[in-house]
Amino acid sequence: MVARVRRHARILTVPVLVLLAVSAATGFAIGNLPEVWMEFALVGIGAIVVFVFSVLPYLAWLTRRYTITTRRLILRGGLFVATRQELLHSRGYDVTVRRNWFQSIFGSGDVRINTGHETPVVLSDVPNPTLVQRVLHDLQEQTNTLVAERRRLEQSAATGPQVAWGGR
Repeated sequence: MVARVRRHARILTVPVLVLLAVSAATGFAIGNLPEVWMEFALVGIGAIVVFVFSVLPYLAWLTRRYTITTRRLILRGGLFVATRQELLHSRGYDVTVRRNWFQSIFGSGDVRINTGHETPVVLSDVPNPTLVQRVLHDLQEQTNTLVAERRRLEQSAATGPQVAWGGR
């Protein structure tokens, strides 16, 4: 394994702010309601809002990761349905980095991998995307060199000494 990368952690800013706001509002209002059932309803609604807008986005961020190995790039993700996609470095692909102004402020960006299919594979909002691009290029070049050397050795072994049929 060369690297394991997740999306930039700044996407968790809004879920954290929602958690703080709901906690503060619930804590403030819990003692000011006239009846007990209203307090239970407020706590229940607050728990649902926190779960949907804080816990689920955090779990979605936690389950999506990109693993770069010496042989392949592995993309894993999915909260309720797990998906795994592998791209072999020996297959060859184009790697480009796309950054908007907001991503460049935080040092992140999208790494787009064009494998020749209709839609490119996108490693979205990766920290330090130029380093990821450079590593992918180096691994692809190294793998292609090893594959070419292996093919050359196989061909030289196949064209070695041959015995004609019936010959001595």
